[in-house]
Amino acid sequence: MTGTAQVPPPGGRTAHPDRLGRVVFIAASAAMGGFLFGYDSSVINGAVEAIRSRYDIGSAVLAQVIAIALIGCAIGAATAGRIADRVGRIRCMRVAAVLFTVSAVGSALPVDLYDLAFWRIVGGFAIGMASVTGPAYIAEVSPAAYRGRLGSFQQAAIVLGIAVSQLVNFGILQLADGDQRGHLMGLEAWQWMLGVMVVPALLFGLLTLAIPESPRFLISVGRTDRARTVLAEVEGEGADLDARTAEIETALRREHKPVFRDLLAGRFSFLPIVWVGVGLSVFQQFVGINVAFYYSATLWQSVGIDPSGSFLYSFTTSIINIAGTVVAMLLVDRVGRKPLALVGSAGMAVALAFEAWAFSARLVHGRLPDTEAVVALVAAHVFVLFFALSWGVVVWVFLGEMFPNRIRAAALGVAASAQWIANWAITASFPSLADWSLSGTYIIYTCFAVLSLPFVLLFVKETKGKTLEEMG
Repeated sequence: MTGTAQVPPPGGRTAHPDRLGRVVFIAASAAMGGFLFGYDSSVINGAVEAIRSRYDIGSAVLAQVIAIALIGCAIGAATAGRIADRVGRIRCMRVAAVLFTVSAVGSALPVDLYDLAFWRIVGGFAIGMASVTGPAYIAEVSPAAYRGRLGSFQQAAIVLGIAVSQLVNFGILQLADGDQRGHLMGLEAWQWMLGVMVVPALLFGLLTLAIPESPRFLISVGRTDRARTVLAEVEGEGADLDARTAEIETALRREHKPVFRDLLAGRFSFLPIVWVGVGLSVFQQFVGINVAFYYSATLWQSVGIDPSGSFLYSFTTSIINIAGTVVAMLLVDRVGRKPLALVGSAGMAVALAFEAWAFSARLVHGRLPDTEAVVALVAAHVFVLFFALSWGVVVWVFLGEMFPNRIRAAALGVAASAQWIANWAITASFPSLADWSLSGTYIIYTCFAVLSLPFVLLFVKETKGKTLEEMG
């Protein structure tokens, strides 16, 4: 990482070394929303079969209960940009922390299936807010030389949240003697799995009390002196604060508060840059990554692996996810965003093709044959690795950087909303597609991985080393 930090971006703007620790703390604190995003998204993996059993529902209804949170995500993402522009990034994060907390309590103590679905929507709204506010805030407080790696904190936090949720689920399952509906202190195991999220939600709320508001928001509401203080805090006393403040003020004067029509090129079409953001978001989901985190335990059980083993494989997948994310964080400012995306697309396409082949085998006594089982497990982990070291990180970095200042918050909201709608489509359709053909489902995901290659080559521009003001 030090090799990259020594090369300043155009304009030479970078953080003073004695401020880097503070900048890292600020970015990590904001990324706690990403941790909750990952935790809340993935924790349901441990409760899927228990919910099916407790409420005696089929695959179609179960899929809707699992996926309904993503509707909340889409709404939260679509509205978070406007909320953040009106009340500030920090207050928006605090609202999300409160929603995460009440969602965890409500999901752990549902009155019935509809009540559970409602609390999942509330949690989804919080995830959507975190998915927009976190990347935007981190991009706005980060010096350009470090912005790629600091922006990747969001994805690092997401994958850490996914891994921790699987570890917590596995631990609770062991305490309940391997039974998702086993009783622990008056509640079933799956209820504890969903309720434990109260702890990181409260921590997120506390951390928002220790970090400053975005200097760009402060200047937009006339608090220039406070903005200068924040800029000095993250860039060092030696930074040219007058120049930085003037640069932001100039950029803000060229813009107005973004509204939806600002994103339109015509009456019914977005600006090309907004379509690129939407495309990145959709491709990120249509390769089927969240099947690995919402349904992996159920998937492995369906091909003959026992419940404890399926939870263990879910956890090892999460560890691979973390490892790949670390690789991306080390490389995103060194090799750039676009090369990582291309490598990831190619690797995912190959891994998904092998998974499709493995799942095409006939089950023997309810299990995949040994060769196909090994290929399926290895390919699943390779797929997650290539996703994590590429699209998992670079999409969030791109979305925090690629839009012009005048439309950034609104455009990021639209792109993130599209991501959640795509996520919902994959999550809601997987059980039915798997019942139709597990191999055919993975062929579909393979096709999207292949199509993402020409999309990146033709439409996505590199943002490495550019300041936000240089985006337009």
